[in-house]
Amino acid sequence: MEDMVCETLRKWSSEESIEVKGAAVTMTTNFAAKQIFSGDLENAPLNISEMFKDLVEGLMSFPINIPGTAHHKCLQIHKKVRKMMKDVVQKRLAAPERTQGDLLDHIIQDMDTETYIKEDFVVQLMFGLLFVTSDSISTTLALAFKLLAEHPAVLEELTAEHEAILKKRENLNTPLTWNEYKSMTFTLQVINEVLRLGNIAPGFFRRALKDIPVNGYTIPEGWVIMIATAALHLNSNQFEDPLAFNPWRWKNIQPSVVSKCFMPFGSGMKQCAGAEYSRVLLATFLHVLVTKYRWAMVKGGKIVRAPIIRFPDGFHFKISEKSN
Repeated sequence: MEDMVCETLRKWSSEESIEVKGAAVTMTTNFAAKQIFSGDLENAPLNISEMFKDLVEGLMSFPINIPGTAHHKCLQIHKKVRKMMKDVVQKRLAAPERTQGDLLDHIIQDMDTETYIKEDFVVQLMFGLLFVTSDSISTTLALAFKLLAEHPAVLEELTAEHEAILKKRENLNTPLTWNEYKSMTFTLQVINEVLRLGNIAPGFFRRALKDIPVNGYTIPEGWVIMIATAALHLNSNQFEDPLAFNPWRWKNIQPSVVSKCFMPFGSGMKQCAGAEYSRVLLATFLHVLVTKYRWAMVKGGKIVRAPIIRFPDGFHFKISEKSN
């Protein structure tokens, strides 16, 4: 993972400027594809990264399936990417002895013991994992760039934490370790604060297993409930000055507040399985970024919600390597 981040930032630094959100989609999609099915998307016939960007635009559109509408384009992209995924799965099933050591190998092994895992399930699972990973992490990274650029005191403390990690090493070229990741106290506070303000997923769904009384109303058994994360994350009763970017607030927040009022990856038994993966990737990216590079905003950066967070004018930065 760290090698991938280093190579990505090296490429970005060679450009006159980069549009952070789009470039991050490409980075996260390509990396996730390699972990999920050993996919080489850079040389694939379909430009999955660009297709996913278009898919997001149509995801929350009015559901009219007529050629020319965003919803129709969204469905066509889904169909094309699923076809590519299906070809990958069928080739792997036809030659199970050719293992790649990726997630798809493990899923195929489980098909022998878990009756619910069918070919269509595997195809849709791969599509879902790739799409969710690419959009959520890339949006979080873009927002982190913006917030860190606007809050130099946060960037200063973040940089100091990561430079301290390097100073403790006997060999500066040693890759990040799990213990070093777990020691990134302020980094994880920054990530939490970006996730809290970003509300990357506008909500998640649960089904009422019984009638639920709420403030004089009743949610009937069987109804679907959408938990709006912004209502929790921007609640002034739980987070003082909730619209402010203040990573230091996480020093004093009680675990009970975190468990009940902070749900960037969902909650309960159905919490996102990629939560820790996302945090590790974000922390690794920030580690390489603040220790080896500096950046300056070029243009764009306006944020809108519809309801998913977007940068309508793009978000362009110039990234340059720090001198030794």
